[in-house]
Amino acid sequence: MSAPIDSVGTLATPTVTRVRVTVNRFIFRGMLFTMGAIAVVMYRLIRNKNVTWRFAKAQARTLSRLCGVRVRVRGLEHLGSGPYMFTPNHQSNFDIVALLGYLPGNNRFAAKKEMFAEPVLGTVLRTMGMIPIDRDNPLEAIQLLNQLTIDHFSTIIFPEGTRSRDGHLLPFKKGPFVAAIHLGVPVVPVVCKGTQQVMPKGQYLSILPGEVEMVVLEPIATTGLTYDDRDQLRELVRSRIAAELKKESWVLSPGS
Repeated sequence: MSAPIDSVGTLATPTVTRVRVTVNRFIFRGMLFTMGAIAVVMYRLIRNKNVTWRFAKAQARTLSRLCGVRVRVRGLEHLGSGPYMFTPNHQSNFDIVALLGYLPGNNRFAAKKEMFAEPVLGTVLRTMGMIPIDRDNPLEAIQLLNQLTIDHFSTIIFPEGTRSRDGHLLPFKKGPFVAAIHLGVPVVPVVCKGTQQVMPKGQYLSILPGEVEMVVLEPIATTGLTYDDRDQLRELVRSRIAAELKKESWVLSPGS
């Protein structure tokens, strides 16, 4: 097996890798808190909210570049004006960075309500209009999603509900598909590849340089579907994501 090559073409050593991971950890934490705080202030002071969203999306792309992660996107030609229910697989926390920075539109994430209790992150989530998911009160989330649809915003929901530790696709929960049918919006499967390698679960904010691919699949219409169709819709979306994950990809391993 050949030795890995880093981004400047020299042989990567464990020491170099550890240093880069440490630097990336500071970059990630620093940008999360400082750029998050700036976004909150901008959102509250600037009347045109699109300015804040452009700033947030640009900072997500900057974070990727600073950490040595290259993100490529395929399938954007499938998208129109929306709104959509985006349902990506969830390999790592870097999925959120890639989706925020490279998926078009000012999309709102749906997240576990516990995340909204965190002092800094919770303030950012609430200010930017993200959707808290309370399993004990799903009706509240439906009402918030309905308002987003009226305002013509798309939503990003991870149907696995949590990150996969090994990259294998987990079972999908029915909630996103019930919501999409109720709202009458198309479901768009999104496939994140390589994010688990650049930001492994269980390694505290460790980001390795590498390449990530995000594939936007064709929207699936929900017009005419009923609650009884939820399981069929769920399995259709999961099967399309699974099929894409099995395809050969140009994505390189970290440090390749």
